[in-house]
Amino acid sequence: MNKTVSKSVIHGTLVAPTSKSALQRLIVAAILAKEKSVISFESMSEDAEAVLGTAISLGAQVFKSNNEIEIQGGIQNPTGQINIGESGLGLRMVAPVLAAFPFSFEISGRGSLMKRPLGFVVDTLLSCGVEIQDTNGSLPIKLKGPILGDKIIIDGSVGSQLLTGFLFAGPILNRDIEIEVSNLKSKPYIDLTISILSDFGIEILNQSYERFMIKSGQSYKACNCYAEGDWSGAAFVLVAAAIAGEIRLTGINNQSLQGDKQIVDVIKACGASVVASDNEIFIKKNKLNAFEFDATDVPDLFPPLVALAVNCDGRSFIKGVGRLKHKESDRAMTLQNEFGKLGANIQINSDLMIIDGGKLHGANVFSNHDHRIAMALAVAALTIENAVVIESSEAVGKSWPDFFEKLESIGAQIK
Repeated sequence: MNKTVSKSVIHGTLVAPTSKSALQRLIVAAILAKEKSVISFESMSEDAEAVLGTAISLGAQVFKSNNEIEIQGGIQNPTGQINIGESGLGLRMVAPVLAAFPFSFEISGRGSLMKRPLGFVVDTLLSCGVEIQDTNGSLPIKLKGPILGDKIIIDGSVGSQLLTGFLFAGPILNRDIEIEVSNLKSKPYIDLTISILSDFGIEILNQSYERFMIKSGQSYKACNCYAEGDWSGAAFVLVAAAIAGEIRLTGINNQSLQGDKQIVDVIKACGASVVASDNEIFIKKNKLNAFEFDATDVPDLFPPLVALAVNCDGRSFIKGVGRLKHKESDRAMTLQNEFGKLGANIQINSDLMIIDGGKLHGANVFSNHDHRIAMALAVAALTIENAVVIESSEAVGKSWPDFFEKLESIGAQIK
């Protein structure tokens, strides 16, 4: 499916989409509680739907209405087949949880997830005594637990998602567990994990993000909770406002533990007008200057930051390119290539992305089946004189299915 986005003026009020990072974590915690949990949300992404399907496969009873999920947890009579869709977080979070049980499972998925290398996941689980077999280094994988021993060692340099999985799995093992982590990236997401675990009655001792202690005797308690707004998705509409108008975004927690809320600091530093309160934020276009930002711990901000940078005066620098290799696409190369079609000058120098601001032109571009690339291109198109045609725009469904409809509701010209 193609979407054509023309130059537009953005204005109005929008409710932030639900954080798929938070919602997926809440669903997994609810699966592991034996009583009924109720999760309220604003919107449902494809990734969250995939994890919800996992809940059903594991024997949980699930009832979903428009904005609420009831999950009667407790893993019982689980099926051996798990399809995690295209959710990288879902895979890395669910695999250690499944490995905590003495059952055999086969995990599969779809789309770009089927091509992502899994050596790190497989090797870490093997080191814990889990029987596991991949398919030429990728999905599907077969595994059989349980996790053995009381100490788990994880290389955190490739991200925090597998650590999140082991933090969820630890309390199931019914013994004291120590997790030792080296060079941990994306620390804010671990803060989010620990906070959600605490809501479900699980306490984790975090020793400087290098060692995590999980005491035995803990069990998941059901929780009635709300999946907060998504700063990763919000970043795109906030950048849209900064470059092409104004917006009041509601349903967003300015005290959130989500690392991607740092987008506000960058937008403000560039020169846009920013007014924030507890659960909303107002951003208005102004003259924008180039910026420097280290996105190593928040790599999902790269796409909206590029859309911002091409609209700034001067040359911007974003650090953390090494975190982009194994996303839905090779995001650094995809950003360089697709924005290059619009006339942007983007250079990649080792771990640094260098973006020159300047006037762009319309073109046909390709999402590369990556939701955040599709969103970034749509936002950048708002300031381009000639229309931008985005091929495979349906990729946005992974995190924000009605992204284009919401963008249109605040003034974007889309067809």
